[in-house]
Amino acid sequence: MQRWSRREFVTASGTGLAGAAIVGPPALWPDERAMARAESRTDSFELLGREQRARRLDLPKPADFHRLPLSWYKTKIRELKSEARKRGVDSGLFLTRRWNIIYATGLFHSTTERPFACFLPMDDDDALIWLNPYLDQQLVNDWWTTRSSYYFDYHHARGAFPSRGEVIQGDTVNLYRWWGETLAELGYGGGTIGVDGNGMAEIGVLPGQDGAARLDMWGEIETPERKRPESGAFGQMAAVMPEAGFVDINDIMIRSRIVKDEMENRLTQRAMDFWTEIHAFARNYLLERGTEAVDWEVANAARLWGTARIMGEIPQTGVPHDAVGISVGVGCRTGRTTAYPHPNQMFWKKVEPGDALQISGVVRVGGYGGELYRSFLISPWTEWQEHVWNVHTRCYEIQAEESYAGNTCSNVAKAVHDYQVENGTEQLIYHRPGHGEGMEGHQPPYQALGDYTVMREGMHFSNEPGLYDPENGFGVNHSNNILVSQETGLQMGTTPATREWCFLEL
Repeated sequence: MQRWSRREFVTASGTGLAGAAIVGPPALWPDERAMARAESRTDSFELLGREQRARRLDLPKPADFHRLPLSWYKTKIRELKSEARKRGVDSGLFLTRRWNIIYATGLFHSTTERPFACFLPMDDDDALIWLNPYLDQQLVNDWWTTRSSYYFDYHHARGAFPSRGEVIQGDTVNLYRWWGETLAELGYGGGTIGVDGNGMAEIGVLPGQDGAARLDMWGEIETPERKRPESGAFGQMAAVMPEAGFVDINDIMIRSRIVKDEMENRLTQRAMDFWTEIHAFARNYLLERGTEAVDWEVANAARLWGTARIMGEIPQTGVPHDAVGISVGVGCRTGRTTAYPHPNQMFWKKVEPGDALQISGVVRVGGYGGELYRSFLISPWTEWQEHVWNVHTRCYEIQAEESYAGNTCSNVAKAVHDYQVENGTEQLIYHRPGHGEGMEGHQPPYQALGDYTVMREGMHFSNEPGLYDPENGFGVNHSNNILVSQETGLQMGTTPATREWCFLEL
């Protein structure tokens, strides 16, 4: 096999067969010179600074930390246990769902088909017992832990631990029974265990609300009672714990997660401030490249710049639990693809005169953050495009104004949809104005006509009452992260949603 030096490869790649193998025109890659000019030019950053100065006192103080401290999680566990005790939980909390585990313990991790769980004993608030695959062992050991029981991998063979030199083709281990056997061996097999088993709570349907006429996250529920599950993962677990009882606590977890406290709000604000700056860079880049730009190029230039901006402030040691929960997702689409709420096409199109264009995505730091989209019209725009943009932008404002503590999610949706219909855009409405926002993205409750949850201070919602016109090939959808407060909803991203920002001549 021929081996190439870097010099030989670079030389050969310009000609002949080797050159033909290099695909993707360089003109469509993020342009370094345009990126440098976009970062240094003042246009968008000046507009942004004006908006930030006007709104800064209304918003939470941005965090000077990049993840919640361990002390926060230990306090949160005490609160969750207090609620679980009201249901008779006296053994411990057994968490199996990724976002519940991260929320309660602070251990950021990935999930696959491999079962991953933790147990928080009621008799020791400082104890945390892990039941995890071996590939996560170092993460577990280096975080908050008092004990870790691990299996090698999925499917695990009994007695097989290649990591210890024990390569054995033993019987397949039922890992859900292993959960129960492990807890029983530790002396937790005779009490009542709280488990996060009810997945319906994660979409806003709480215990006993399956047939409710009006869903409400704070409404009357059928309090889960102690039982012996007979099927599924917990049924397998119960089969080897004959004295144990189980009670569902997933609704407790979800209702706690949907109301953020001061530290969560401050961390979200830090992420949204980063996101706001990324939008200023993206707008400058678009102005620099004009109709030579490709939507994919704009998105990737902004993502590269934004990641460098964030990581320039956050220390990275390369060890676990540092710089966690950070993601910079930036999208850009132009022209006809903006006409669909959830397009399935690849975004690979040049920006053209008359296009609607959207810069979108989600930025998170320490697991917290949210959406921030801006919808542009590229000259020359039609009167209809301008009308739709105006209606949408006013709805974007109405949604925030109506998101105050004590109002219902349904009322917010009605106010938005009423305005859309009154202004002749009913045929362009494809979805509710917004969803609850959490670490997992979509979170209950929902600002939808059928959700009667009374909003509380500290809730977060996406802010996206989009309008879409497939017939004319365009759509508009700003978004933001709304923080519910006493008087109004606060749009945490400070990127302007004005004609000056969004109507561009390229």
